Amino acid sequence: MCLLSPLCVCCPHTVSVLHWTQRTADYVVPLYCFDPRHHLGTANYNLPCTGPFRLRFLLDSIQDVRASLLSRGSNLVVRRGRPEEVVGDLIKQLGSVSAVAFHEEVAPEDQKVERGVRDVCSQMKVKVYTCWGSTLYHRDDLPFNHLSRLPDVYTQFRMAVESKGRVRPVLPTPGQLKPLPPGSGLDEGPIPSPEELAQTEAVRDPRSAFPFSGGESQALARLQHYFWDTDAVATYKETRNGLIGPDYSTKFSAWLALGCISPRYIYQQIKKYESERTASQNTYWVIFELLWRDYFKFVGAKYGDRMFDIKGLQDKSIPWKTDMKLFNAWKEGRTGVPFVDANMRELALTGFMSNRGRQNVASFLTKDLGLDWRMGAEWFQYLLVDHDVSSNYGNWLYSAGIGNDPRENRKFNMIKQGLDYDNNGEYVRQWVPELQGIRGGDVHTPWTLSSSSLSHSQLTLEETYPSPIVMAPEWSRHVNRKLVGSGAGASARGRKGPSHTPKQHKDRGIDFYFSKSKNF
Repeated sequence: MCLLSPLCVCCPHTVSVLHWTQRTADYVVPLYCFDPRHHLGTANYNLPCTGPFRLRFLLDSIQDVRASLLSRGSNLVVRRGRPEEVVGDLIKQLGSVSAVAFHEEVAPEDQKVERGVRDVCSQMKVKVYTCWGSTLYHRDDLPFNHLSRLPDVYTQFRMAVESKGRVRPVLPTPGQLKPLPPGSGLDEGPIPSPEELAQTEAVRDPRSAFPFSGGESQALARLQHYFWDTDAVATYKETRNGLIGPDYSTKFSAWLALGCISPRYIYQQIKKYESERTASQNTYWVIFELLWRDYFKFVGAKYGDRMFDIKGLQDKSIPWKTDMKLFNAWKEGRTGVPFVDANMRELALTGFMSNRGRQNVASFLTKDLGLDWRMGAEWFQYLLVDHDVSSNYGNWLYSAGIGNDPRENRKFNMIKQGLDYDNNGEYVRQWVPELQGIRGGDVHTPWTLSSSSLSHSQLTLEETYPSPIVMAPEWSRHVNRKLVGSGAGASARGRKGPSHTPKQHKDRGIDFYFSKSKNF
């Protein structure tokens, strides 16, 4: 008998640990543990580790795994408790466990749990089998002799794996699985409610760009929709910086974070799409982003605890502030900078924020407010439905200028970014309703409007909406150029445009972060 102890929810397409148990044992016990440590406070600022949106997504995913296993002759055993203790108790209860199998993770806290499980199994004379299965490129297939030689620049990593690495094929989904041991009296265990885990139920907001549920079934349906039903993937690179609606980007991240879908399966489907329909920079760019996800996983494996150190990967001392008044204004969307506030309110109300938004609010917290980057990272950890430890902390280190960034002093210009990606203010007005009376691009700089314009918009600064808590000098050069080719005023306010599907142009950033020296 084999005890399959997934530390994440697993998609069978590439789960070699599941295939290994099917080849090795007569009976298999799939297990999921709700670890109470996932509901404690974060390391530095004691924010909740898991928020309502990610918990709801997880509960949906667990329910989906159970239904999938039941349809294949198995079941999911659910327990609440520390995995190392739960595994020990089950080994004692079952009495004839030959092995415990699980996926390896890179985060130090996860590795601590893995060591605990290994120790219990060693004490009880039970073998342990582990595998690596969460990345597009397998750890053993990287063109580096050791992770210590992983490049510290993404482009170098990407070029190396694309030219010398290989993506392993997906594995067939088993039609039938080995059953639970008969006569063991093993109770499947209830899937807890959010309330039982001391959490509130997530409230769905109709404005959300992520109106999806957890689970492999939903992940596969999303891929079918985005690739094959709508061909949205054929314009991905052009629309990925959008802000409104579900289809400006793939939205695969939450399912990837939990293991509901495999990056290798997405890669396989991309290649199939390119073969059967069209291949372009748009389809390639999905793979490009999957490689960023891989890169941060391997960076996490290389640096370990340094991913969470205030000095970052560069061991750079920066006099970060811990001003809670500024932090509260940022996290509550009350900074007085509408593009920042809209993104932060979307996050708080839906658990999701666009990639464009994440880059901007991170730059604002670290570069404009000068706050400890870990405050932002831990807030994201709490609220993001798609939180992935390596990607979240890797991106925050990058934004703070102490991570995997070949250039220093990158900084976003909040006004230019708002005008570039929300040119008519549709996104801001959606999430900051007190600004709905301001038309066009003027909504990004309400503090510059005349008294009569503010009155006409039914807005009173410092009463109905705050003035900016900080002003950056580079903003001024864009205040009077609300739209490219249009001045502020009636012509700008009257202009309409599809702010939810922006096209790239030469004045926009192409990939990620903007240089302070260029004042973008």
